[in-house]
Amino acid sequence: MKNFFYTLIAFLVLTNVNAQVKNPVKWTTKTEKISDNEFNLVINGMIEEGWHVYSQFTPDGGSLPIVITFKDQKGNYELVGKAKESPYKKAFNEVFEVDEYYFDKKVTVTQKVKITNPKVKNIKLNFEYQVCKEACINDNKDFVFVIPEMKVVKSIEEPVSSVDTTKIDSTSSKDVKVIPVATTENQKVEPFKEKEKSLWSIFLLSFLGGFAALLMPCIFPMIPMTVSFFTKQSKSKAEGIRNAIVYGVSIIAIYVLLGSLITTIFGAEALNELSTSVWFNLIFFSLLVFFALSFLGAFEIMLPSSWATKLDSQADKGGIIGIIFMALALAVVSFSCTGPIVGTLLVESASKGGIAPVVGMFGFSLAIALPFMLFAMFPGWLNSLPKSGGWLNTVKVSLGFLELAFAFKFLSNADLVLQKHLLERELFIAIWIAIFGAWALYLFGKYMLPHDYEKADKIGVGRLIMAIVVTTFTFYMIPGLWGAPLKILSGLTPPITYSESTNGFGNATSSNENLPEHAHSGPNGIMAFDDYKYGLEYAKKVNKPVLLDFTGDACANCRKMEDNVWSKPEILSILKNDVVLISLYCDRKIKLPKSEQYVSKTTGKEVVTIGNKWTDFQITRYKSNSQPLYIILDTDGNDLNKPIAFTFDVNDYKKWLEDGISNFKK
Repeated sequence: MKNFFYTLIAFLVLTNVNAQVKNPVKWTTKTEKISDNEFNLVINGMIEEGWHVYSQFTPDGGSLPIVITFKDQKGNYELVGKAKESPYKKAFNEVFEVDEYYFDKKVTVTQKVKITNPKVKNIKLNFEYQVCKEACINDNKDFVFVIPEMKVVKSIEEPVSSVDTTKIDSTSSKDVKVIPVATTENQKVEPFKEKEKSLWSIFLLSFLGGFAALLMPCIFPMIPMTVSFFTKQSKSKAEGIRNAIVYGVSIIAIYVLLGSLITTIFGAEALNELSTSVWFNLIFFSLLVFFALSFLGAFEIMLPSSWATKLDSQADKGGIIGIIFMALALAVVSFSCTGPIVGTLLVESASKGGIAPVVGMFGFSLAIALPFMLFAMFPGWLNSLPKSGGWLNTVKVSLGFLELAFAFKFLSNADLVLQKHLLERELFIAIWIAIFGAWALYLFGKYMLPHDYEKADKIGVGRLIMAIVVTTFTFYMIPGLWGAPLKILSGLTPPITYSESTNGFGNATSSNENLPEHAHSGPNGIMAFDDYKYGLEYAKKVNKPVLLDFTGDACANCRKMEDNVWSKPEILSILKNDVVLISLYCDRKIKLPKSEQYVSKTTGKEVVTIGNKWTDFQITRYKSNSQPLYIILDTDGNDLNKPIAFTFDVNDYKKWLEDGISNFKK
């Protein structure tokens, strides 16, 4: 009777999931001839509604990007530049705490190649990608591009002719879901609005940076001097206002030109690519530390004094040209104060790509130009300005501490990309606590730095309030050393999974001594196996059912299930005590030994990585290729209930677990 029951369950499962192998993207390819030996290899994808494919430039630490592997390239053809993509969209993923670049509805990837061997008749490549909706699917396609005999065309945009070399219909006529599930919040984001919001945030950040620059010792005292010049030299109030406006517009033009040069020299695509580069992050970590040390008083950043002298001589000529040179002189003379701020803003905006550097410099220069223009128009306002003094250096030093703290974000990015675990979450937070703690002590007047005039016996109310805010923030970060989420710092600190104790200090097994062989401490401190064979052997030994978990390192909804469903006390108790968890990661790129590599009988694809192995297992046995997917098994590996996928309904998930465990006990 028991065997009949298991057979019936297995039959129902297989008939239910018979067509669950999802293929939400239909791919077609074509070859476009540019010249006798140059071609464009074009891959077009039509994506089903609600699904996302991720760009090859999407930052590390999130969903998996497109990866193109060319075969038999050496001596046959050369790649001309990196593969180009159709415009992608951008949204912040709260699970992975990174911006993600993705495509919906359609995607085009174009790679230009130059043939070096005239005998080449075709080009083969492997196209690997991840597509996500309520689940994630990791897939790869082998494409063959025929090199056609065609007339040379004059441009890439208007080829004389093209040939479709491969047409792959990846959609299934019977595509059904495991269970109805809701889309994630990230997928509800309007990407174009998100991009617009990102530019607004760059503008506001830069605008605030401009006001911070105004409070620097090398700019603030220049406001009354410059305004006095306009009021004395102008023959009438109208002329004074006109000159002030020209001066302000000139300041804006100078800085916007700088942002435009950055965008023009590097280009939007290159800037996006740079933002995920290890070298980009390491270089800018060094730059920000350099700027921070300058603000803290270690040295002054100075442009050659001859530049300022020449500009001053041009400014003395008067007229519109003289005013423009005055604006340029301000930029040069104030460089020791504004340089670090401008550099930091350019780093931040460059990492966003596109016209962000132009927007950033516009916001920065507008904040600097406005006071000069307004005080020139209304000279009486000058009386309301506070007098110059030691407080200006306090502002400068405070910016130095901020620069130093944010520098470590770039170092963290590089470490995350390389997965070196040199700057894990605890160490990152400890560094920030040290920086902000030192800043708080400085604001309280406990020590002096090189450019401070004298030690303050008493501090002002404003400085006291700032000291309290910084101290409060410092204390807020301390629990993060023991695993507190620190939501205010979401996206700045390394993720909780990138730490010495992934489940918080004292909340999970910190040593493998208490774990069975081949097991590890998984999500929420649950003991887990990542190999089916060893997990099943342990389940037989302890006589418990298996929770088989098809998951992925880059599966956002897998993390959502672990954080929002598995963490609930009623679920966590079951997962820790009543089942043996086997988590099979379907996107891991770890190569299998040569002896274990094979060609799948189900899909016909090469299985060369651990991720390939578990994906093939999932497709072959459950006719499904999307993660997460959960099944309860007995100790012989037989299914005890119907597979279930992503759901936030804790009660349904609990009932599903209890039904499977109940079937095991029968």
